[in-house]
Amino acid sequence: MIPGTALNLPDLLAPIADDMKAVDTVIRTRLDSQVVLIRTIGDYIIGAGGKRMRPALLLMIAKALGYRGTHHHLLAAVVEFIHTATLLHDDVVDESSLRRGRSTANAVYGNAASVLVGDYLYSRSFEMMVEADSMRVMGIMSEATTVIAEGEVLQLLNVHDPDVSQERYLQVVRYKTAKLFEAAARVGAVLAGATPEQEEATARYGRHIGTAFQLVDDLLDYSGDALLLGKNVGDDLREGKPTLPLIRVMEVGTPEQAGLIRRAIETGQADFAAVAAAIQSTDALAHARACAIAEAEAARLALEAYPVSDYRKSLLEFCAFAVERDR
Repeated sequence: MIPGTALNLPDLLAPIADDMKAVDTVIRTRLDSQVVLIRTIGDYIIGAGGKRMRPALLLMIAKALGYRGTHHHLLAAVVEFIHTATLLHDDVVDESSLRRGRSTANAVYGNAASVLVGDYLYSRSFEMMVEADSMRVMGIMSEATTVIAEGEVLQLLNVHDPDVSQERYLQVVRYKTAKLFEAAARVGAVLAGATPEQEEATARYGRHIGTAFQLVDDLLDYSGDALLLGKNVGDDLREGKPTLPLIRVMEVGTPEQAGLIRRAIETGQADFAAVAAAIQSTDALAHARACAIAEAEAARLALEAYPVSDYRKSLLEFCAFAVERDR
């Protein structure tokens, strides 16, 4: 069991509240462009909000390890730009219409504009990285973007494939989602001049906490409230994505339940209520949550060597927040 209370996100981010405001300023400044459509879509996606977990992780880790420099705000904004670019592209690939409680950029402005503005954000992020004048940081972030792209392709190959195993599913999660958490965490450690041992522990923390977040996202797709989540509950099923709850039902459910899930993944058109009932009648959600808790516990253990501070306390509380949140 993960110790501590899963506070709400503003409480968790309190130690870096001023830093997060500074990052928001950097984001708004660097999104400016003479091309009106870029500014328009940039303002739209910023207005949608979001948890900003990845930049927060970079800031928190840098501070926890004693960073006193000036590049953490810039690089935290870089991480958020890369994340936002992946979301813009994801929504086009998935044909999504709702994110963070409102229409996706592609639903409002079209697929072409969303893809191109996503490309702009990638390009801008690397332009900003150059300013940090660190080949180490450039190496971490460029490798992360490559792995994330590989994860996107792996997920595409898994769509409508009911034979995807838990191992293949987790590979996509670690590539597509956890890798940017890992990179953000590692960059925070590099900025702070961490020892090689601290850096590796930090990377493990980011990888495990990122995996836990995605596992919970996937189980919330079958147990959450669309208004709280800010997305359409059941989207993964309609997109034919074999996520962990579905994989688990096929492993432990009755032949009828397994057949229902197989057809749902293959077609994306099954009765959502019937699929939800099959998930609820097995241990699928409990299994997914147990896997998330195991990942969060691994993240917690990775921080044992960190010096005691409010920043470390918040990083540890992220572990509970990751698995106990409802959105």
